[in-house]
Amino acid sequence: MSGGGKSEISKSIQDAILHGPVFVANFKQDFDQVNELLNRDYSGRFKAQERLDQRLLLSADRSLGSVIKLLTPDARDFTAEYNTWLEAIPQYIKELVFVVKRFYKPEWGDHWRDHFSVDVINGTPGNELKFDTRKLVTTFLRVGYDQDGAWRTFGLRKDFQPAVKLQQEDDITASVIVPANALPMQPQEETPIAFKFIANCESRLFQRPDDAIHPGYDCETEAAFAQPGNFFSNYEPLTSADARELFEDSIGFARFTTPMQDLIRGVAETRSPSFFVCSSQPRKVDGVPSKNPRYLQMRPDLKNPRAVYLAQTAMRLRRRLRPEQPLYTPVQAVLPGRRNNPPEGAIRSLAVFNPIHYLELPELFMEFICSMTGKSPSTTGVGSEGALTKGPFNALPPIIDLNNALVAWLLAGHDGFVTAAGYVGPRFRVDHDVSLLVPEVWCRMSAKERNPKFLIENNYLVKCQDFNHRNRRVLAHRLGYRINARFVAAFFGRVFNHPHSVFTEEMLQPELQDPGVFADGMDNIVSTQKRVAQMYFDDGSVAQACPPLKALLHIMACEEFEGKDLESPEVRGLFRRETLLTSDWYQARLKERQNIERGLWNRHIRYLEQFLKRKSHADEAERLGIEARLTQAVKMFRDVDSDGYLKELRGTIGTQPISQFARPVA
Repeated sequence: MSGGGKSEISKSIQDAILHGPVFVANFKQDFDQVNELLNRDYSGRFKAQERLDQRLLLSADRSLGSVIKLLTPDARDFTAEYNTWLEAIPQYIKELVFVVKRFYKPEWGDHWRDHFSVDVINGTPGNELKFDTRKLVTTFLRVGYDQDGAWRTFGLRKDFQPAVKLQQEDDITASVIVPANALPMQPQEETPIAFKFIANCESRLFQRPDDAIHPGYDCETEAAFAQPGNFFSNYEPLTSADARELFEDSIGFARFTTPMQDLIRGVAETRSPSFFVCSSQPRKVDGVPSKNPRYLQMRPDLKNPRAVYLAQTAMRLRRRLRPEQPLYTPVQAVLPGRRNNPPEGAIRSLAVFNPIHYLELPELFMEFICSMTGKSPSTTGVGSEGALTKGPFNALPPIIDLNNALVAWLLAGHDGFVTAAGYVGPRFRVDHDVSLLVPEVWCRMSAKERNPKFLIENNYLVKCQDFNHRNRRVLAHRLGYRINARFVAAFFGRVFNHPHSVFTEEMLQPELQDPGVFADGMDNIVSTQKRVAQMYFDDGSVAQACPPLKALLHIMACEEFEGKDLESPEVRGLFRRETLLTSDWYQARLKERQNIERGLWNRHIRYLEQFLKRKSHADEAERLGIEARLTQAVKMFRDVDSDGYLKELRGTIGTQPISQFARPVA
């Protein structure tokens, strides 16, 4: 994999959550406004007059999410007058409404105000809100930075609980595609032709903990650094004198979590070991802290098996599985990260994506083929990079991996949603905050809601349209579909109190920030796609591409294939699952797989027969049960040699015919 946010997608969002008190400006006046909002008639808010909703805000029939949605502007469903009225309500007043809704119990009736108060300080009401006898605490999450570098923080819902995550992969992953009919699974949604399963090949993860430079922010990293047996890269080797300096900086020292404090204090007091590493102190290069500090983190699932067991037990209970039944966890959503950057000197812009884009398969595989990335702390430059471009990871030509990937994608029926890392547009820096946030949103969406068809039909996704800039056509359609304000209000509203404020219109439509930078970013993408596609023609491997990818490579390099462009129904039809299953080239892959299996069992039979012929091995053959093994091998050979086995292979990726590996003669 390559791109932004792989590690962050699997990290708990808990460390990024900030805590603080709930404030009121004037307790009596503020709660008078809250009372007015709670008792208001909202039935006339809809544009469609036939829609009625007379439920009170504190009704047991209305959830907290429903209240948040009701108090969030919605240009599609609500009238302009109602949206204007909503905009005039101070956000902190809405926040108080959400607090009351969160704690309200039906038995309180109209006496809900009796449960909220503030302390009286020097004869004057204070500003920290209390529920019964305890002070209330609210939570916030950082989502990027403003243009001055300050954190953009947003209030989380009062009922928000971070998702439990088990990391299944990072840089190096093994995967397998299994036909659906081979598994005794009972999925609740439509069953695909096949399921994809993955397994991590590493015991440690090569992490770059960017936010650990802020003491106390990344609790997991600080805890790991305080343990022995670490491997660090690009961290400053600190001495006991450095430890004493960190320790004596009382304010800075207090920001660290307890494990890092204990490490620093221990080195400062004992002057041992001779050197240590602090999470906030990257190695200095030419007097400037490196932006690419790394360390090998022990996989969380190996370090904390109890958490894995609890999560798996919860899944078993949810699915009503008996203890002896296997627990299958196939891949159900794919959200690759895309690093973006604004123009910087000779480095061109790549900031054209909004927080989440949906790409149909042709556009998605143009992204995968190109493997393009923006400026990253872990690379010396920008452009096409990633696993497909690194020879040591690929003994075969990259086209073989691409063919396999496309077949797997079509069989498993995955949808590609690309998320932004680094920047959203040239002006909004987000680092990995979106990568950390998206899984929280996605796990709160049903399978139906994650379906692109549903999202498009209900105006949650908007297709990117080409436009002219300075007499040049900007091919924005290659960005597929992107989320809009309606998507943010509906689905980010399951995480935030005021979802409409999280992503501005300039973030949802990056071309509004700077049309020229956006146009250059698109030209950068299109020209890089052309350059990378040309490599497959230069080395002749385009001849090994399956028909959909062959058409795509021609369009990337030459803008057309047999007189058809990317929007042609004939080209897009090549990327349909039904086309794959009925194609000759897919059948050839299955037959090649059958030939390989047939050859394997034939070799097993010959080896076992030769073993039995050796009289000197008679005792050993009896001990090992070679005759029974030979009988089993013969049976397996007959099975894989049958027409029925070929049918069983339907739903696997098969194998690309060996004859296709040969480089064509010029």
